[in-house]
Amino acid sequence: KQWYQRRVAITAGGSSTNQALGENSDIYIKPVACFKDPFRRGDNILVMCETLDHEGNVHPTNRRRSCANNMDKCADLHPWFGIEQEYTMFDYTGVHPYGWPVNGYPGPQGPYYCGVGSDKVKGRKIVEAHYRACMYAGIKIAGTNAEVMPSQWEYQVGPCEGIEMGDHLWASRWILQRIAEEFNVVISFDPKPIPGDWNGAGCHTNISTVAMREEGGLEAIYEAIELLGKKHMEHIVEYDPSGGEDNKRRLTGLHETASINKFNYGVAHRGASIRIPRQVAADGKGYFEDRRPSSNADPYQVTDRIIRTMCLGE
Repeated sequence: KQWYQRRVAITAGGSSTNQALGENSDIYIKPVACFKDPFRRGDNILVMCETLDHEGNVHPTNRRRSCANNMDKCADLHPWFGIEQEYTMFDYTGVHPYGWPVNGYPGPQGPYYCGVGSDKVKGRKIVEAHYRACMYAGIKIAGTNAEVMPSQWEYQVGPCEGIEMGDHLWASRWILQRIAEEFNVVISFDPKPIPGDWNGAGCHTNISTVAMREEGGLEAIYEAIELLGKKHMEHIVEYDPSGGEDNKRRLTGLHETASINKFNYGVAHRGASIRIPRQVAADGKGYFEDRRPSSNADPYQVTDRIIRTMCLGE
């Protein structure tokens, strides 16, 4: 705790994480956020760190610093985010979806979304344990549900303001994988883990500024969407860790997605790049949902790109 409170950088073995060469292996890690430890409990904490190279400069893998700087630039806009993290459970091999028939496939999609019953839902104990662990840790987890494909789930984190969004989502992902260890289950954040007529997995990002939350905020929402549309491909590149290649398998225009090559938006439209919730349209204020980010996206990268386009004119 004293180390976190002092925010002092310490060295770590960068060559073991492919962040440095073996002959110059030490990098620096600097604490930036902390959470209560739901596993050891008591006075123990989980510490989120950013990485610096051997000279103390921002490491190329550290997308947090740029995001934090840009969030500071538009702090007066009070940008809120809420991310819907989808994921898929696999058995211990990481190849076979958890609970699927050994030889073959489950029945077609339809009865699994928000389902109940052992013939429709697999892995609920993991989901419940993860939810409780996140609440204990102080992560702003806000909900969970079974998804369209069997053994696929979603949880929501937010609303979080500014850089807090990335910190809370990354910590929640770590906790999820740590929980799954106890059940000998592998968590996949791949955006299209099963090819064919099965839904992919996204990281839908909900966005709101103070102007959008005030009376008449719908106009500010439409203005932001127009700006995002002008930078569609720039966003696609930032919305998965492979520069858009991962999302090509998911954003096909099918399975509640828009085409990766087309930008569109609409009210209550789950096949659009941007969805405006029906209640927001009725109220004339609130937020909008960017449905393009993939499930394995870096939330720092995603929220940074949104802010740069929407608020900083980049």
